[in-house]
Amino acid sequence: MVQKDKGAWAWVPVLYFTQGLPYVLVVTVSVIMYKKLGVSNEDIGLYTSLLYLPWVLKPLWSPFVDLKSTKRNWFLAMQLLIAIALLGVGLTLPTNMFFISSLACFWMAAFASATNDIASDGYYMLGLTEKKQSFFVGMRSTFYRLAMVTGEGLIVVLAGFLENKYGDNTKAWSITMSAAAFLMLIMTVTNFFVTPKYESENGINNEKAIGFLEVFSSFFKKPGIGIALAFILTYRLGESQLVKMASPFLLDTPDKGGLGYSTEQLGTIFGTAGVIFLSIGGILGGILISKDGLKKWMLPMVLSLNLPNILYAVLAFTNTTNIYAVTATVIFEKFGYGFGFAAFLMYLIYIADGKSKTSHYAIATGFMALGMMLPGMISGYMQQWLGYDGFFIWVVIAALPALLLLKFITYPADFGKKTAVPNE
Repeated sequence: MVQKDKGAWAWVPVLYFTQGLPYVLVVTVSVIMYKKLGVSNEDIGLYTSLLYLPWVLKPLWSPFVDLKSTKRNWFLAMQLLIAIALLGVGLTLPTNMFFISSLACFWMAAFASATNDIASDGYYMLGLTEKKQSFFVGMRSTFYRLAMVTGEGLIVVLAGFLENKYGDNTKAWSITMSAAAFLMLIMTVTNFFVTPKYESENGINNEKAIGFLEVFSSFFKKPGIGIALAFILTYRLGESQLVKMASPFLLDTPDKGGLGYSTEQLGTIFGTAGVIFLSIGGILGGILISKDGLKKWMLPMVLSLNLPNILYAVLAFTNTTNIYAVTATVIFEKFGYGFGFAAFLMYLIYIADGKSKTSHYAIATGFMALGMMLPGMISGYMQQWLGYDGFFIWVVIAALPALLLLKFITYPADFGKKTAVPNE
């Protein structure tokens, strides 16, 4: 074992870039890929939303990661598994069973990515002193965002370039996903060399298994937990559906109600301007909550998460394909999402506060993922039923349950004041 904080300037950026990359590939890039390969919106919404399930269920196996081997061994193994799974996606795309086989590979990547999150976050807390944990939280967030830029931006732009070069979407995406697998392998090897061995396998704490059920059940005994969980599940009811159908809307041809954008244009808009303003919104939200407390900003942030979605409805009703109008829509939506998500994260921290806060936060984020998964599963069916214009109106209306529940949830007015908000 080595001294805490050693080499943090090297391993924190690499570790959190490697944490963000598979998440964005599984959750976001898969949607764009399947759209370009001719999969229906219904199937895209249903099956790519089911890929959230490992993040929903990860609290159930997180104690196992604590009990067996070391966090470093876990995240290295999971990162290698992700690289293999992404290569599997690339190799199966040219086959007749590409949808089922590539989904199976994405499932493997999703499970490994969720487990990698557990191990990486655990390693971060073990390897750094409390002071350094706070110091490096901004760097964590920055490199996680850079991974999103790489996934939603560079990798999608690469796919668009290859589509134009070969005139064959299957070949283009097969090469792109194989390249993503190679990038993941490079990151895994880099993590192997830059992450010190902070733990000894003989020193694993087996006491964590004792009372896990007690810790788990205590979460559901918190005062007002029923209303709190309803709020968590509905906070992103609209956004969780929009995020699945925004890319298909931009990519679909005008005769199908879409805007007819190319893969390269989509990658440029979402991966650059979109991610930049998402980060700005999150940073600003964290600053304002730390200055004034959660109560003052909860309603404005819920509204900021949902009101920009009206702009997508305007695009759909007017069939506006102007690049400036589309980019502005994405910018406002992503900024609003980042700004609004800051309040959501702080509320999750409040729900988890108290004894066993680490385990309770994992459970709360599991429900957060469930709130993304379930609405996302029906998004494609809703879009096909209502058309893009009606669908985006429905997305705006879906904000109402969370707004109504605001009256019933309770938390200290100054909660979060002068407290850092994680921005991931």
